[in-house]
This record gives sequence, C-alpha cells and structure tokens, in this order.
Amino acid sequence: MIFKDKAIIVTGSSRGIGKEIAIAYAKEGAMVTISSRNDESLKSVADEIKSIGGEVLSVAADVSKPEDSKTLIEQTIAKFGKVDILVNNAGITRDNLLLRLSEEDWDNVIDINLKGAFNCLKAVTKQMMKQRQGCIINMSSVVGVMGNAGQVNYAASKAGIIGITKSAAKELASRGIRVNAIAPGFIETDMTDNLPEKAKEELVSAIPLGKLGTVQDVADLVLFLTSEKAKYITGQVINVDGGMVI
Repeated sequence: MIFKDKAIIVTGSSRGIGKEIAIAYAKEGAMVTISSRNDESLKSVADEIKSIGGEVLSVAADVSKPEDSKTLIEQTIAKFGKVDILVNNAGITRDNLLLRLSEEDWDNVIDINLKGAFNCLKAVTKQMMKQRQGCIINMSSVVGVMGNAGQVNYAASKAGIIGITKSAAKELASRGIRVNAIAPGFIETDMTDNLPEKAKEELVSAIPLGKLGTVQDVADLVLFLTSEKAKYITGQVINVDGGMVI
C-alpha cells in the first residue's frame, strides 16, 4: 500500500491506459479522482475501484477548457484535502495524411492532448507549491519522439508534451515538485485489438522484444516514477516501447 492516503488525479481514465493507472493506484491504497468528458463512462471504473475497497471521486471534465481543469483540481481538494499526484493522460487521435488533415482535426487533437495537459498542470501547480511537494506525469508517445506518417497533429501534441515536461520540471523543482513524461509505444488497447491481423504483425515486427506492450506495463512505470523510489528523477522522458525507439 505504498500510496496509502495519497490523493491522485488521473485524466482520461474511463478506459485503456488511464483506467489501468487509476485502478493500480487504488490497489496501492490511494484516494483516486477519475475523469473524462463523459460522466457515464466513469461509472464502471468507479464501481471497480470501490469493489476493491478504494476511495474514488468521479469528475466529468473537458480538460481543453481551463475552467473544467480548474474545477477538477478544486473538487479533488474539496474531497481529499490535497493533490499529491497528477497524471495527465487524456488524449485523442484524429489521424489523416497531412494534405487531407482538416483544421478541425488539428485543433481538436492539440486542444485535448497538449492544451489539456497545460490546463491541468497550471491548475494543480498552486496547490502543489503550497504543499511544497507533488508529482506530475505527462503522457507523451513514441510518436512524439520519432514522428509517424498520418499523425502530424498527434505527433505535434505529444512532442509538445515533452517540451512542457522539461520546462515545468526546471521551473518547479525548487518547490519539491517532480515532473516526468512517459512515451508508450504500441500498447494492447481497444484500438490495437481492432487492427487487421496483418497490420498487427507489421507492428510487432518493428519491436525488438517482439510483442505489444500492455496497459499494466505503462501503469507500473507511472507508479514507480511517482513513488519515493524515484525521488531523484525529474524532467525525464521514458519510453515504454519494447525497444522500438533505440
């Protein structure tokens, strides 16, 4: 129970990686705020956390809106009295080739993935500075490190996350706040489950370890980086990709 009595916020936690992170924290004794744009989608996650004896708060929030991000932080403080850890996981994709990419799809991805992380980071900083401690994890991607055809908007948003992480880490270190980024590779999720078998085989062939990662692989790293075992690590971008980007 290494996170007993710690207050955690995980954005984009209604499914996939975010859901796994929230449940992993709950299993370690944390008080967890889960969030997505749709309150209904959070119910099953909240029920699962309660079933293992966890304490959970559900907040519907569109992180691309500063007022929603502020409300997310305020409701967590009202419920748990503090915020020890923020995991900026909310993200979307709107893939298309560069010449076919609409302005709307560019804006939507940048607004949720990049501006959303900024909004939550800004909203939580005042509380963490008052506490003189805190940990922030920003979810990037290997696509933000190496780029990918058909994902100009997504790659830009995830590369931006890396810039935010490094700058915030330098700015907040003197206040006892650590900021790191995680860059997952190809992870087994609903999206990869729906890929044709041939496409999956091509993905796996590009991974030295010869398999897709799991949401648990990502959650394990999040918990490590926000634990006391990582107290001297900040401003880093760590890939969880089976060696895909070396």
